Amino acid sequence: MGNIERAIESIKRGEIVLIYDFDDRERETDMTIASEFITPEALKIMRKDAGGLICTTTPYDIAKKIGLPFMSDVFWDDRRRYPLLEAMAPTDIPYDKTKSSFGITINHRKTYTGITDNDRALTIKEYSRIIFQNKSIEDIRKDLGKNFRSPGHVHLLNTSEVPLKTRKGHTELASTLMIMAGVKPSATICEMMGDDGNSEKKEVVKKYAEKHRLVFVTGDEIIESWEKFSE
Repeated sequence: MGNIERAIESIKRGEIVLIYDFDDRERETDMTIASEFITPEALKIMRKDAGGLICTTTPYDIAKKIGLPFMSDVFWDDRRRYPLLEAMAPTDIPYDKTKSSFGITINHRKTYTGITDNDRALTIKEYSRIIFQNKSIEDIRKDLGKNFRSPGHVHLLNTSEVPLKTRKGHTELASTLMIMAGVKPSATICEMMGDDGNSEKKEVVKKYAEKHRLVFVTGDEIIESWEKFSE
């Protein structure tokens, strides 16, 4: 069984997979899990062993239909009221020539502070369930408004319109891996940080994967498989 096949089987089982992007991009590894299978235990691992920002992805077409904006667009549209937002526009991201994938932040209305592992697991799992319901867009919007508040402690990420073409970030890499695995196409991801103040080195991450019996895949492997899958 190839590496991508092993990663897909892990995703189907609700396990964490490690995704390294590219040597000429962020040079980061993200812990990745299907949002529909998120648990407080998985979030604890991400929080303690990865240590980056825990985020949940949304496919571009669904975000657009529902009305979940990119945060940069929200800021840009409000720049007349708050001119500083225009000055701070993210036009100089060193590893990307497109806009940031950050969307809004949310908490489920049944959470308390929203930041605990239990709270975030509830928010992420319910978000994934609701946005992929077999309902009209209007009904999904109503369910989102009824069940979530914003801002919150779960950071949403919107994929680019054509994943892995205009943007090749972890948002797209993880989301396309979910599609190939046949699960709901939302991933929850978290960057792995090193003790030296930087992202964890690829060699260290590989050893972590071996120790914990996790699959480690690269962006190049995902892109190659995605191109075959999309044919």
